[in-house]
Amino acid sequence: MNEGPATVLVVDDTPTKLYILSSWLRRSGHQVMQATGGLEALAKVKELRPDLVVLDVRLPDISGYEVCEQIKADAATSSIPVIQISGAAIAPADRAQGLERGADAYLAEPVEPDEFAATVEATLRYYRARQRAERMAQRLAALTQVTLAMNSADTFDELLAKAVEGAARILGRQAGTLALPPDGRIRRFAALPPESVAVSKTSAPDTLPRLSAMSLGNSAGTEVFTVPVADWMKLMPDAAIEGDVSAVLCRTKVGRPPVYLGMEALPPLDGDELNILRQLGQALALAVDALRAYAEEHAIALTLQRSLLPARIPETPGLVISWRYQPAVDNIEVGGDFYEVLRMGEQVLIAIGDVQGHSLLAATVMAELRHALRASLIGTVDLGASMALLNNVLRRYHPGMTATVCLILIAPLTGEVQIANAGHIPPLLIGDGEAGYHRLGNLLLGVAEETYRVDRLTLPEGGSVLMFTDGLIEDRDKLLDESLEIVRHLAEVVEDDLELFCDRLIKQFGAREDDVALVAFRRTRQ
Repeated sequence: MNEGPATVLVVDDTPTKLYILSSWLRRSGHQVMQATGGLEALAKVKELRPDLVVLDVRLPDISGYEVCEQIKADAATSSIPVIQISGAAIAPADRAQGLERGADAYLAEPVEPDEFAATVEATLRYYRARQRAERMAQRLAALTQVTLAMNSADTFDELLAKAVEGAARILGRQAGTLALPPDGRIRRFAALPPESVAVSKTSAPDTLPRLSAMSLGNSAGTEVFTVPVADWMKLMPDAAIEGDVSAVLCRTKVGRPPVYLGMEALPPLDGDELNILRQLGQALALAVDALRAYAEEHAIALTLQRSLLPARIPETPGLVISWRYQPAVDNIEVGGDFYEVLRMGEQVLIAIGDVQGHSLLAATVMAELRHALRASLIGTVDLGASMALLNNVLRRYHPGMTATVCLILIAPLTGEVQIANAGHIPPLLIGDGEAGYHRLGNLLLGVAEETYRVDRLTLPEGGSVLMFTDGLIEDRDKLLDESLEIVRHLAEVVEDDLELFCDRLIKQFGAREDDVALVAFRRTRQ
């Protein structure tokens, strides 16, 4: 089957033969270029990249065999088919040599016009099919890379930008995309090859519903359709296009907003390109759904986490207290970090802790420990006994779970302080331009029966204490002692406003892979 005219380079040093072969090709509708020598042929192949070379074996400068070898040896031209033709080298050995040195077909003269035309069409048909297959393989490989890039995106803007850049790069056309994330603000991006850099653009809120009306309606599924350029300009008056738009609209579930991905269809997309567009659109819709689900789960997890922490910190005369809770940047599961501040007559209990893991179980255990701690303080206040109770609760009801907890009981009026520590980072004592960690505590909770020591000291007026969980300082590429020293050095100068001090600590360590809880308090001057 003839798949359309081709550009053919005919190479022969005999004028009559050059004319005859060229005439036969033109009669079949092909465009013909000519060369009379091997070096001239190589130059034209490199410059013009014809679809086919018809090559005489005997040339005045270099042989047709050598010309063919050089064409096939160059990666840029190796896919161009070569038909060798000769009236002198017609022996079987000549044919074998021609084919062994790269020719795709070998004709011996005299050649009938029909035989020549059929050989040309068969060779072109095979190579065009091969080129389509290679091009499709390259596009599918690129599609895989774009899909991976989309699924690794952290935000909707990044996801849509990667999708439209990939579409423009794969199909070599101007591309655009539209989606409606959970925040209700429509996003539109466009990219133009060869740079294929995504550019954010504005779009009317009703654009996606109008596109749905053209194709999917309110149903779920995938629809590939074409919008005439005049109709498209009514949708997107700022679009810089000259032809129609071929688009795919995907909706994974009824009731959800669709996702649009489109390409300028000048010239019209062929079947393979439309298939790539469909797959890109479906991959984009799935990635948008996954990111939407992640965002919703993350919001739910944060809401649950915050609901398990104190709703407010009580007013504490004689103390200024600041606190922070920062969830892990990439974790949708709730964690076990917690803090607590309780007024107890003339004293104040300040606690911080960390239950192992990130899961609903860790959050549940954290809540149980907080409630057990509160119950243990009804009546006689004994930090050692409270810590032993927490240890027993964990060992009895959640065997295999561990937690670290630090309790500080302070009397703001006198500055008397009691500290009990179960495996937690020691509190940092700050005053007079100096900062130092209190000594290490006892065994963490949940491991074995333990007697918890209670240390006593006095916090001077104006002195401060910092308590934090290990999520603040743990880094894979840094020793824990180095990070502890960074915190100690930062605490040598504490702002009058503890809020500023806490902000500085959080900013120093940036986004974390683990939850962070910290409490800083200062005994005010009487």
